[in-house]
Amino acid sequence: MGWSVLLGAAVIAAFAPLTVQLGFAVIAVGLIGLAHGASDLAVVDRDRRPAFLRLYGLITAICLVWWIAAPAVALPAFLLASAVHFGVEDAPVDRPIERIARGTSLVATPATLHMTVLAGLLHLGGLPDDAAHATSVLLAVAGGLAAAGLLAWGIVRHDRRLLFGTAVLLLLPPLVGFSLGFLILHAVPQTVERRARLGYATIAAYLRATAPVLLAAVILVAGVASLILHWDPTGVRSLFAGIAALAMPHLLVTPWFEKPGPRLAAFRDRPWLVLDARRA
Repeated sequence: MGWSVLLGAAVIAAFAPLTVQLGFAVIAVGLIGLAHGASDLAVVDRDRRPAFLRLYGLITAICLVWWIAAPAVALPAFLLASAVHFGVEDAPVDRPIERIARGTSLVATPATLHMTVLAGLLHLGGLPDDAAHATSVLLAVAGGLAAAGLLAWGIVRHDRRLLFGTAVLLLLPPLVGFSLGFLILHAVPQTVERRARLGYATIAAYLRATAPVLLAAVILVAGVASLILHWDPTGVRSLFAGIAALAMPHLLVTPWFEKPGPRLAAFRDRPWLVLDARRA
């Protein structure tokens, strides 16, 4: 039921104006997608948490200043860091080519069939016109190659999650396609993995336990986005900056403090679990 509603909303947003697509991205990435990072503190040993929180806050502050002072540098850096993170987290360590393809695809595939639209978004996000166009061309080519490889792997492995996630990245407009693909391929699997690792029986129990942190994260993202609106009334740069303010410390800080824990290899081998709401 949940996935049906989300897919229906994505289809509606795909044919709607940019403001509606922004709203969909805010809900999908900035609210639902934050759930997997809300347990960052829980996977750090108690004696290391003060240092973890200080560094987390420092990276968030640096990210915010960076987006205000030099968005043309902050945006490409954020995209690159995100690609590395997605590749490392979403594919097993013994599949390096797949890691590269997954990381590349989540960031770049939305440009493949929507290069002009993405160039416009990158410009609104802070890149000069020429740089936005050149970046969109590069992303379109890299994303197309990565998507072709992932679709082939998905067919061979009968991996419905990989096939569906890559398809929405490729076909839907960039903001909508990335948001839905991000949930399918990264955020929801990582949330399920965190839930199992921390010992919660259901996703609902996990969300109740992480609700205070999740609420604080939502407030922080909203605050950052509101601040950036002074420089970009369209809301595109605000969306990028708000998500980056929490995503960058999640990408850069958490891996260094996270205590060792089991990875759910069986979950990756049974990808349909993520599309079955009753199992989640």
